Amino acid sequence: SKTAMGIYRRLDFLKFVFLSYPSGTIFAYGQTGTGKTFTMEGVRAVPELRGIIPNSFAHIFGHIAKAEGDTRFLVRVSYLEIYNEEVRDLLGKDQTQRLE
Repeated sequence: SKTAMGIYRRLDFLKFVFLSYPSGTIFAYGQTGTGKTFTMEGVRAVPELRGIIPNSFAHIFGHIAKAEGDTRFLVRVSYLEIYNEEVRDLLGKDQTQRLE
C-alpha cells in the first residue's frame, strides 16, 4: 500500500531504532509539493492515512504503556522545517519565527 500507514509498516527499522537508541531522527527531503508533509503527518482522523509521526508516537507510547515495574521514560520531540536556509520550530508558539 502507498498510504502513509503502508509506508510506516515497511519501515520496521524505525520501530527498532525508537526503542533501542536514546535518540533518532526522521528527515524528509525533497521538492515542494512531493508529499513530505503528508508522509510525515498524514490524516489524523483516518487510521490508514496516519503518517510516520503519529504512527511512531503510537508505537513508542504503546511500548511505554506495557512497561513493567518502576521504569521511567523521557520522551522529547522536535519538529523543524528547513526551507530556503531558514529554520522554523513547527511546535513553537510562533511558527513564523526563524531560529538561528
